Parts: sequence; C-alpha cells; structure tokens
Amino acid sequence: MISPGAQRPTQRQLTVSQWLGQNLFATWSNTLLTLVCLAGLGLVGGMICRWLLLYADLAVISTNLRLFWVGRYPLAQTWRLWGILTIASGTLAISWTLLVSLQRRTLMAWIALGLVNGAFSLAGGLTWGIISGLCLWIVGGLSLGQFLRHRHPTLPWLWLLPVQWVLALVTTLWLLGGGWGLTPVSTAFWNGLLLTVLLAVISIGLSFPLGILLALGRRSSLPVIRGLCVIYIEGMRGLPLIGVLFMAQVMVPLVLPPSMQLDQVLRGIIGLTLFSAAYLAENVRGGLQSIPPGQTEAAQALGLSAPLVLGLIVLPQALRAVIPALVGQFIGLFKDTSLLAIVGLVELTRMGRSILAQPQFQGRYLEVYLFTGLIYWICCYGLSMGSRRIEAILKVGQR
Repeated sequence: MISPGAQRPTQRQLTVSQWLGQNLFATWSNTLLTLVCLAGLGLVGGMICRWLLLYADLAVISTNLRLFWVGRYPLAQTWRLWGILTIASGTLAISWTLLVSLQRRTLMAWIALGLVNGAFSLAGGLTWGIISGLCLWIVGGLSLGQFLRHRHPTLPWLWLLPVQWVLALVTTLWLLGGGWGLTPVSTAFWNGLLLTVLLAVISIGLSFPLGILLALGRRSSLPVIRGLCVIYIEGMRGLPLIGVLFMAQVMVPLVLPPSMQLDQVLRGIIGLTLFSAAYLAENVRGGLQSIPPGQTEAAQALGLSAPLVLGLIVLPQALRAVIPALVGQFIGLFKDTSLLAIVGLVELTRMGRSILAQPQFQGRYLEVYLFTGLIYWICCYGLSMGSRRIEAILKVGQR
C-alpha cells in the first residue's frame, strides 16, 4: 500500500514499436490474429477502392445532394434552413460548454477556423459566407458558455439546457412551417434528412419524460395506476413498430372527428413516441431498482417530501446508471424513423428510393443505399460519442 507521502511511480511512455509488440505481436497467436485481420481489412478495402474507381457512379449522389438533405423544400425559402442550422449550432455550442469546461486552446482553434473561413468568404461568395457565419456563431456560443461557467460558477446553469432546447425547437418549427409573418410551407415538403432528424428529435424529447412517468407509475403503490402502466408497457412492447405506425396513420383519423384531423407527420411522431416510451420506461425502471431503499428512507427521515426525494436523490442516480441503455434506445429510435417510409412519409430512406426512380440513375442501388447508410452511421455514432462523453463527465462506472 502506498503511503500518503510517497510519490506514485510515473508511467513509462511507450514508443510505437513497443506498443505494437505488447498489444499486437506479443505471442504467436496474437501475431497470427493480427496478420489475419490486416489481410481481411486489406482485401475489403481493396474491393471498396476498386468499386469506387471503376464501377461506382457518384453522380447520383452529387446531383441529388439537395434531395438527400432537405427534399422538396421550396428553394426560395432555403434561408430558413440555414437559420435552423445556425440555431442548432449555437445551442449545441452553449450546451457543450455548460457541460464541459472548454480548454483555451480548443476555443482558440475555433476562433482561428472562423477567421480563416471569414477570409475565404471575401472571395468565395455566398457559400463561404454562410460557412463562415456558422463557424463564427459556434465560436460565439462556445465563448458565451465559457463566460457563464467562469463568471458565475455557483449558478445552476444546467437548468438553461432544457429551456434553450425547447426555445430552439419552437423556433425551428416556426421557421419550417411558416406562419406569423412567414410563408406557410406544407409538411408534404419536409423531406429527406431534415424530416428524419426532426422526427427523431421530437420523438425522443416526448418519449423520454413519458417513459419516466410510466416507470414511476409501474412502481406506484396504487394498484390502478400500477396496473394501467403495466398493461400499456407490456401491450406496447408486444406489438411490432410497423403495426403501431400503421395504427397511428390509419386508425387515429378514424377515431377523431372530421374537424380535428392530425397531420401525417404528427401522426408519425405519435406512433414513434408511444412505442419508444414503453421501452424507455423499462430502462428507467431498471435504474430505479438499482437505488438502495436506505437512501429513500434516510431522505424521508430528514423530512424531505416524496417529490423532493424522487427529484433530488432517486431519479438523478437512476438515470445516471442507465445512460448507455437510454442512448441505445435513442439510437434505435433514430433508425426506426426509416420505417415511416412504408406509411408514406418521404424521410431519408424513402427519398433514396425516389432518387432511384430517376431514369438516368435507375439500378444505382449500391451508391444510394451506401450513402444513406453512411448518413445514418454518422448520426448514430455522434449520439454514441456524446453518450460516452456524458458518462465520462458523470464518472459512470467509476468508484
């Protein structure tokens, strides 16, 4: 055991050759496995490069980039989409610096990137100007979050996160749909990746609190509430998602009066939210069961009311313990938006099928679906990276 006054031994830095020898070529079995993996990666990489250079027609992607991103959204209203991207970038920047203390060199790198883009925008026209504006806006958000953390470190700035995200979502919906001084744009023109991200974000934002309520209801001491939550959760988990989406698209209009018809996009959000909430409820319930009863009893002995015990002691620990499961469900929900193509919504996957119907690009399935899959992978991997970063900040799994 190391005494408090003793110095801990410093770890010896390994060179590249030493690291390779210890991790990849330590034994004959490791060496064989490493060589087999390298050969397999080389073979697959060579096949991909050969296909890209000799057979692939990337014009199907470059020509239809706008359709992939925003579909048939009116060209004259494209400035709204740039405004939405600006709002999302600033909100993400402020949220990131409120969660993570930003290093000075990182902030300086962003400032340098903004200045470089600003220099290019002087000669590059509108596109470089927009990119420069986004970079400078992100720098502003990072700087504002850093200023708030260091100027007033004792204030609960994290409470700003849900408020600013709700305001950003409301502003985004106003810019997309119009009204209140803007030209209305029908949801029939909300297509491509734009619709996919919108469906995922709204469904996640609605299903998460609903899942928490269902989990708490399933653990309730009131038999009626507990029974209703159990019936809903087990019934919804026993249905396929495509069946829930068909019911949301077909059955909801039949139940509602003719004067109260819901939009097709809204019906898709309802189906995704109701389905995902049942699975999130079970994830949250697993976290609630991991909290020792002694903590609740101790809090009640101190005079805390039931809502305070739940909001300040139980839920924070329960949600912290199930972050990987929750983010995994969010990733699954993002990918499940592709099923809405079957019920008529032109999201990213359905837009790819529409592009394949163009006469000059018929039969280019591999290019279109590989590009679509790459977009899904980038978005899902981004969620995974954010989850790992949050786990590192909260020290999940560390004693």
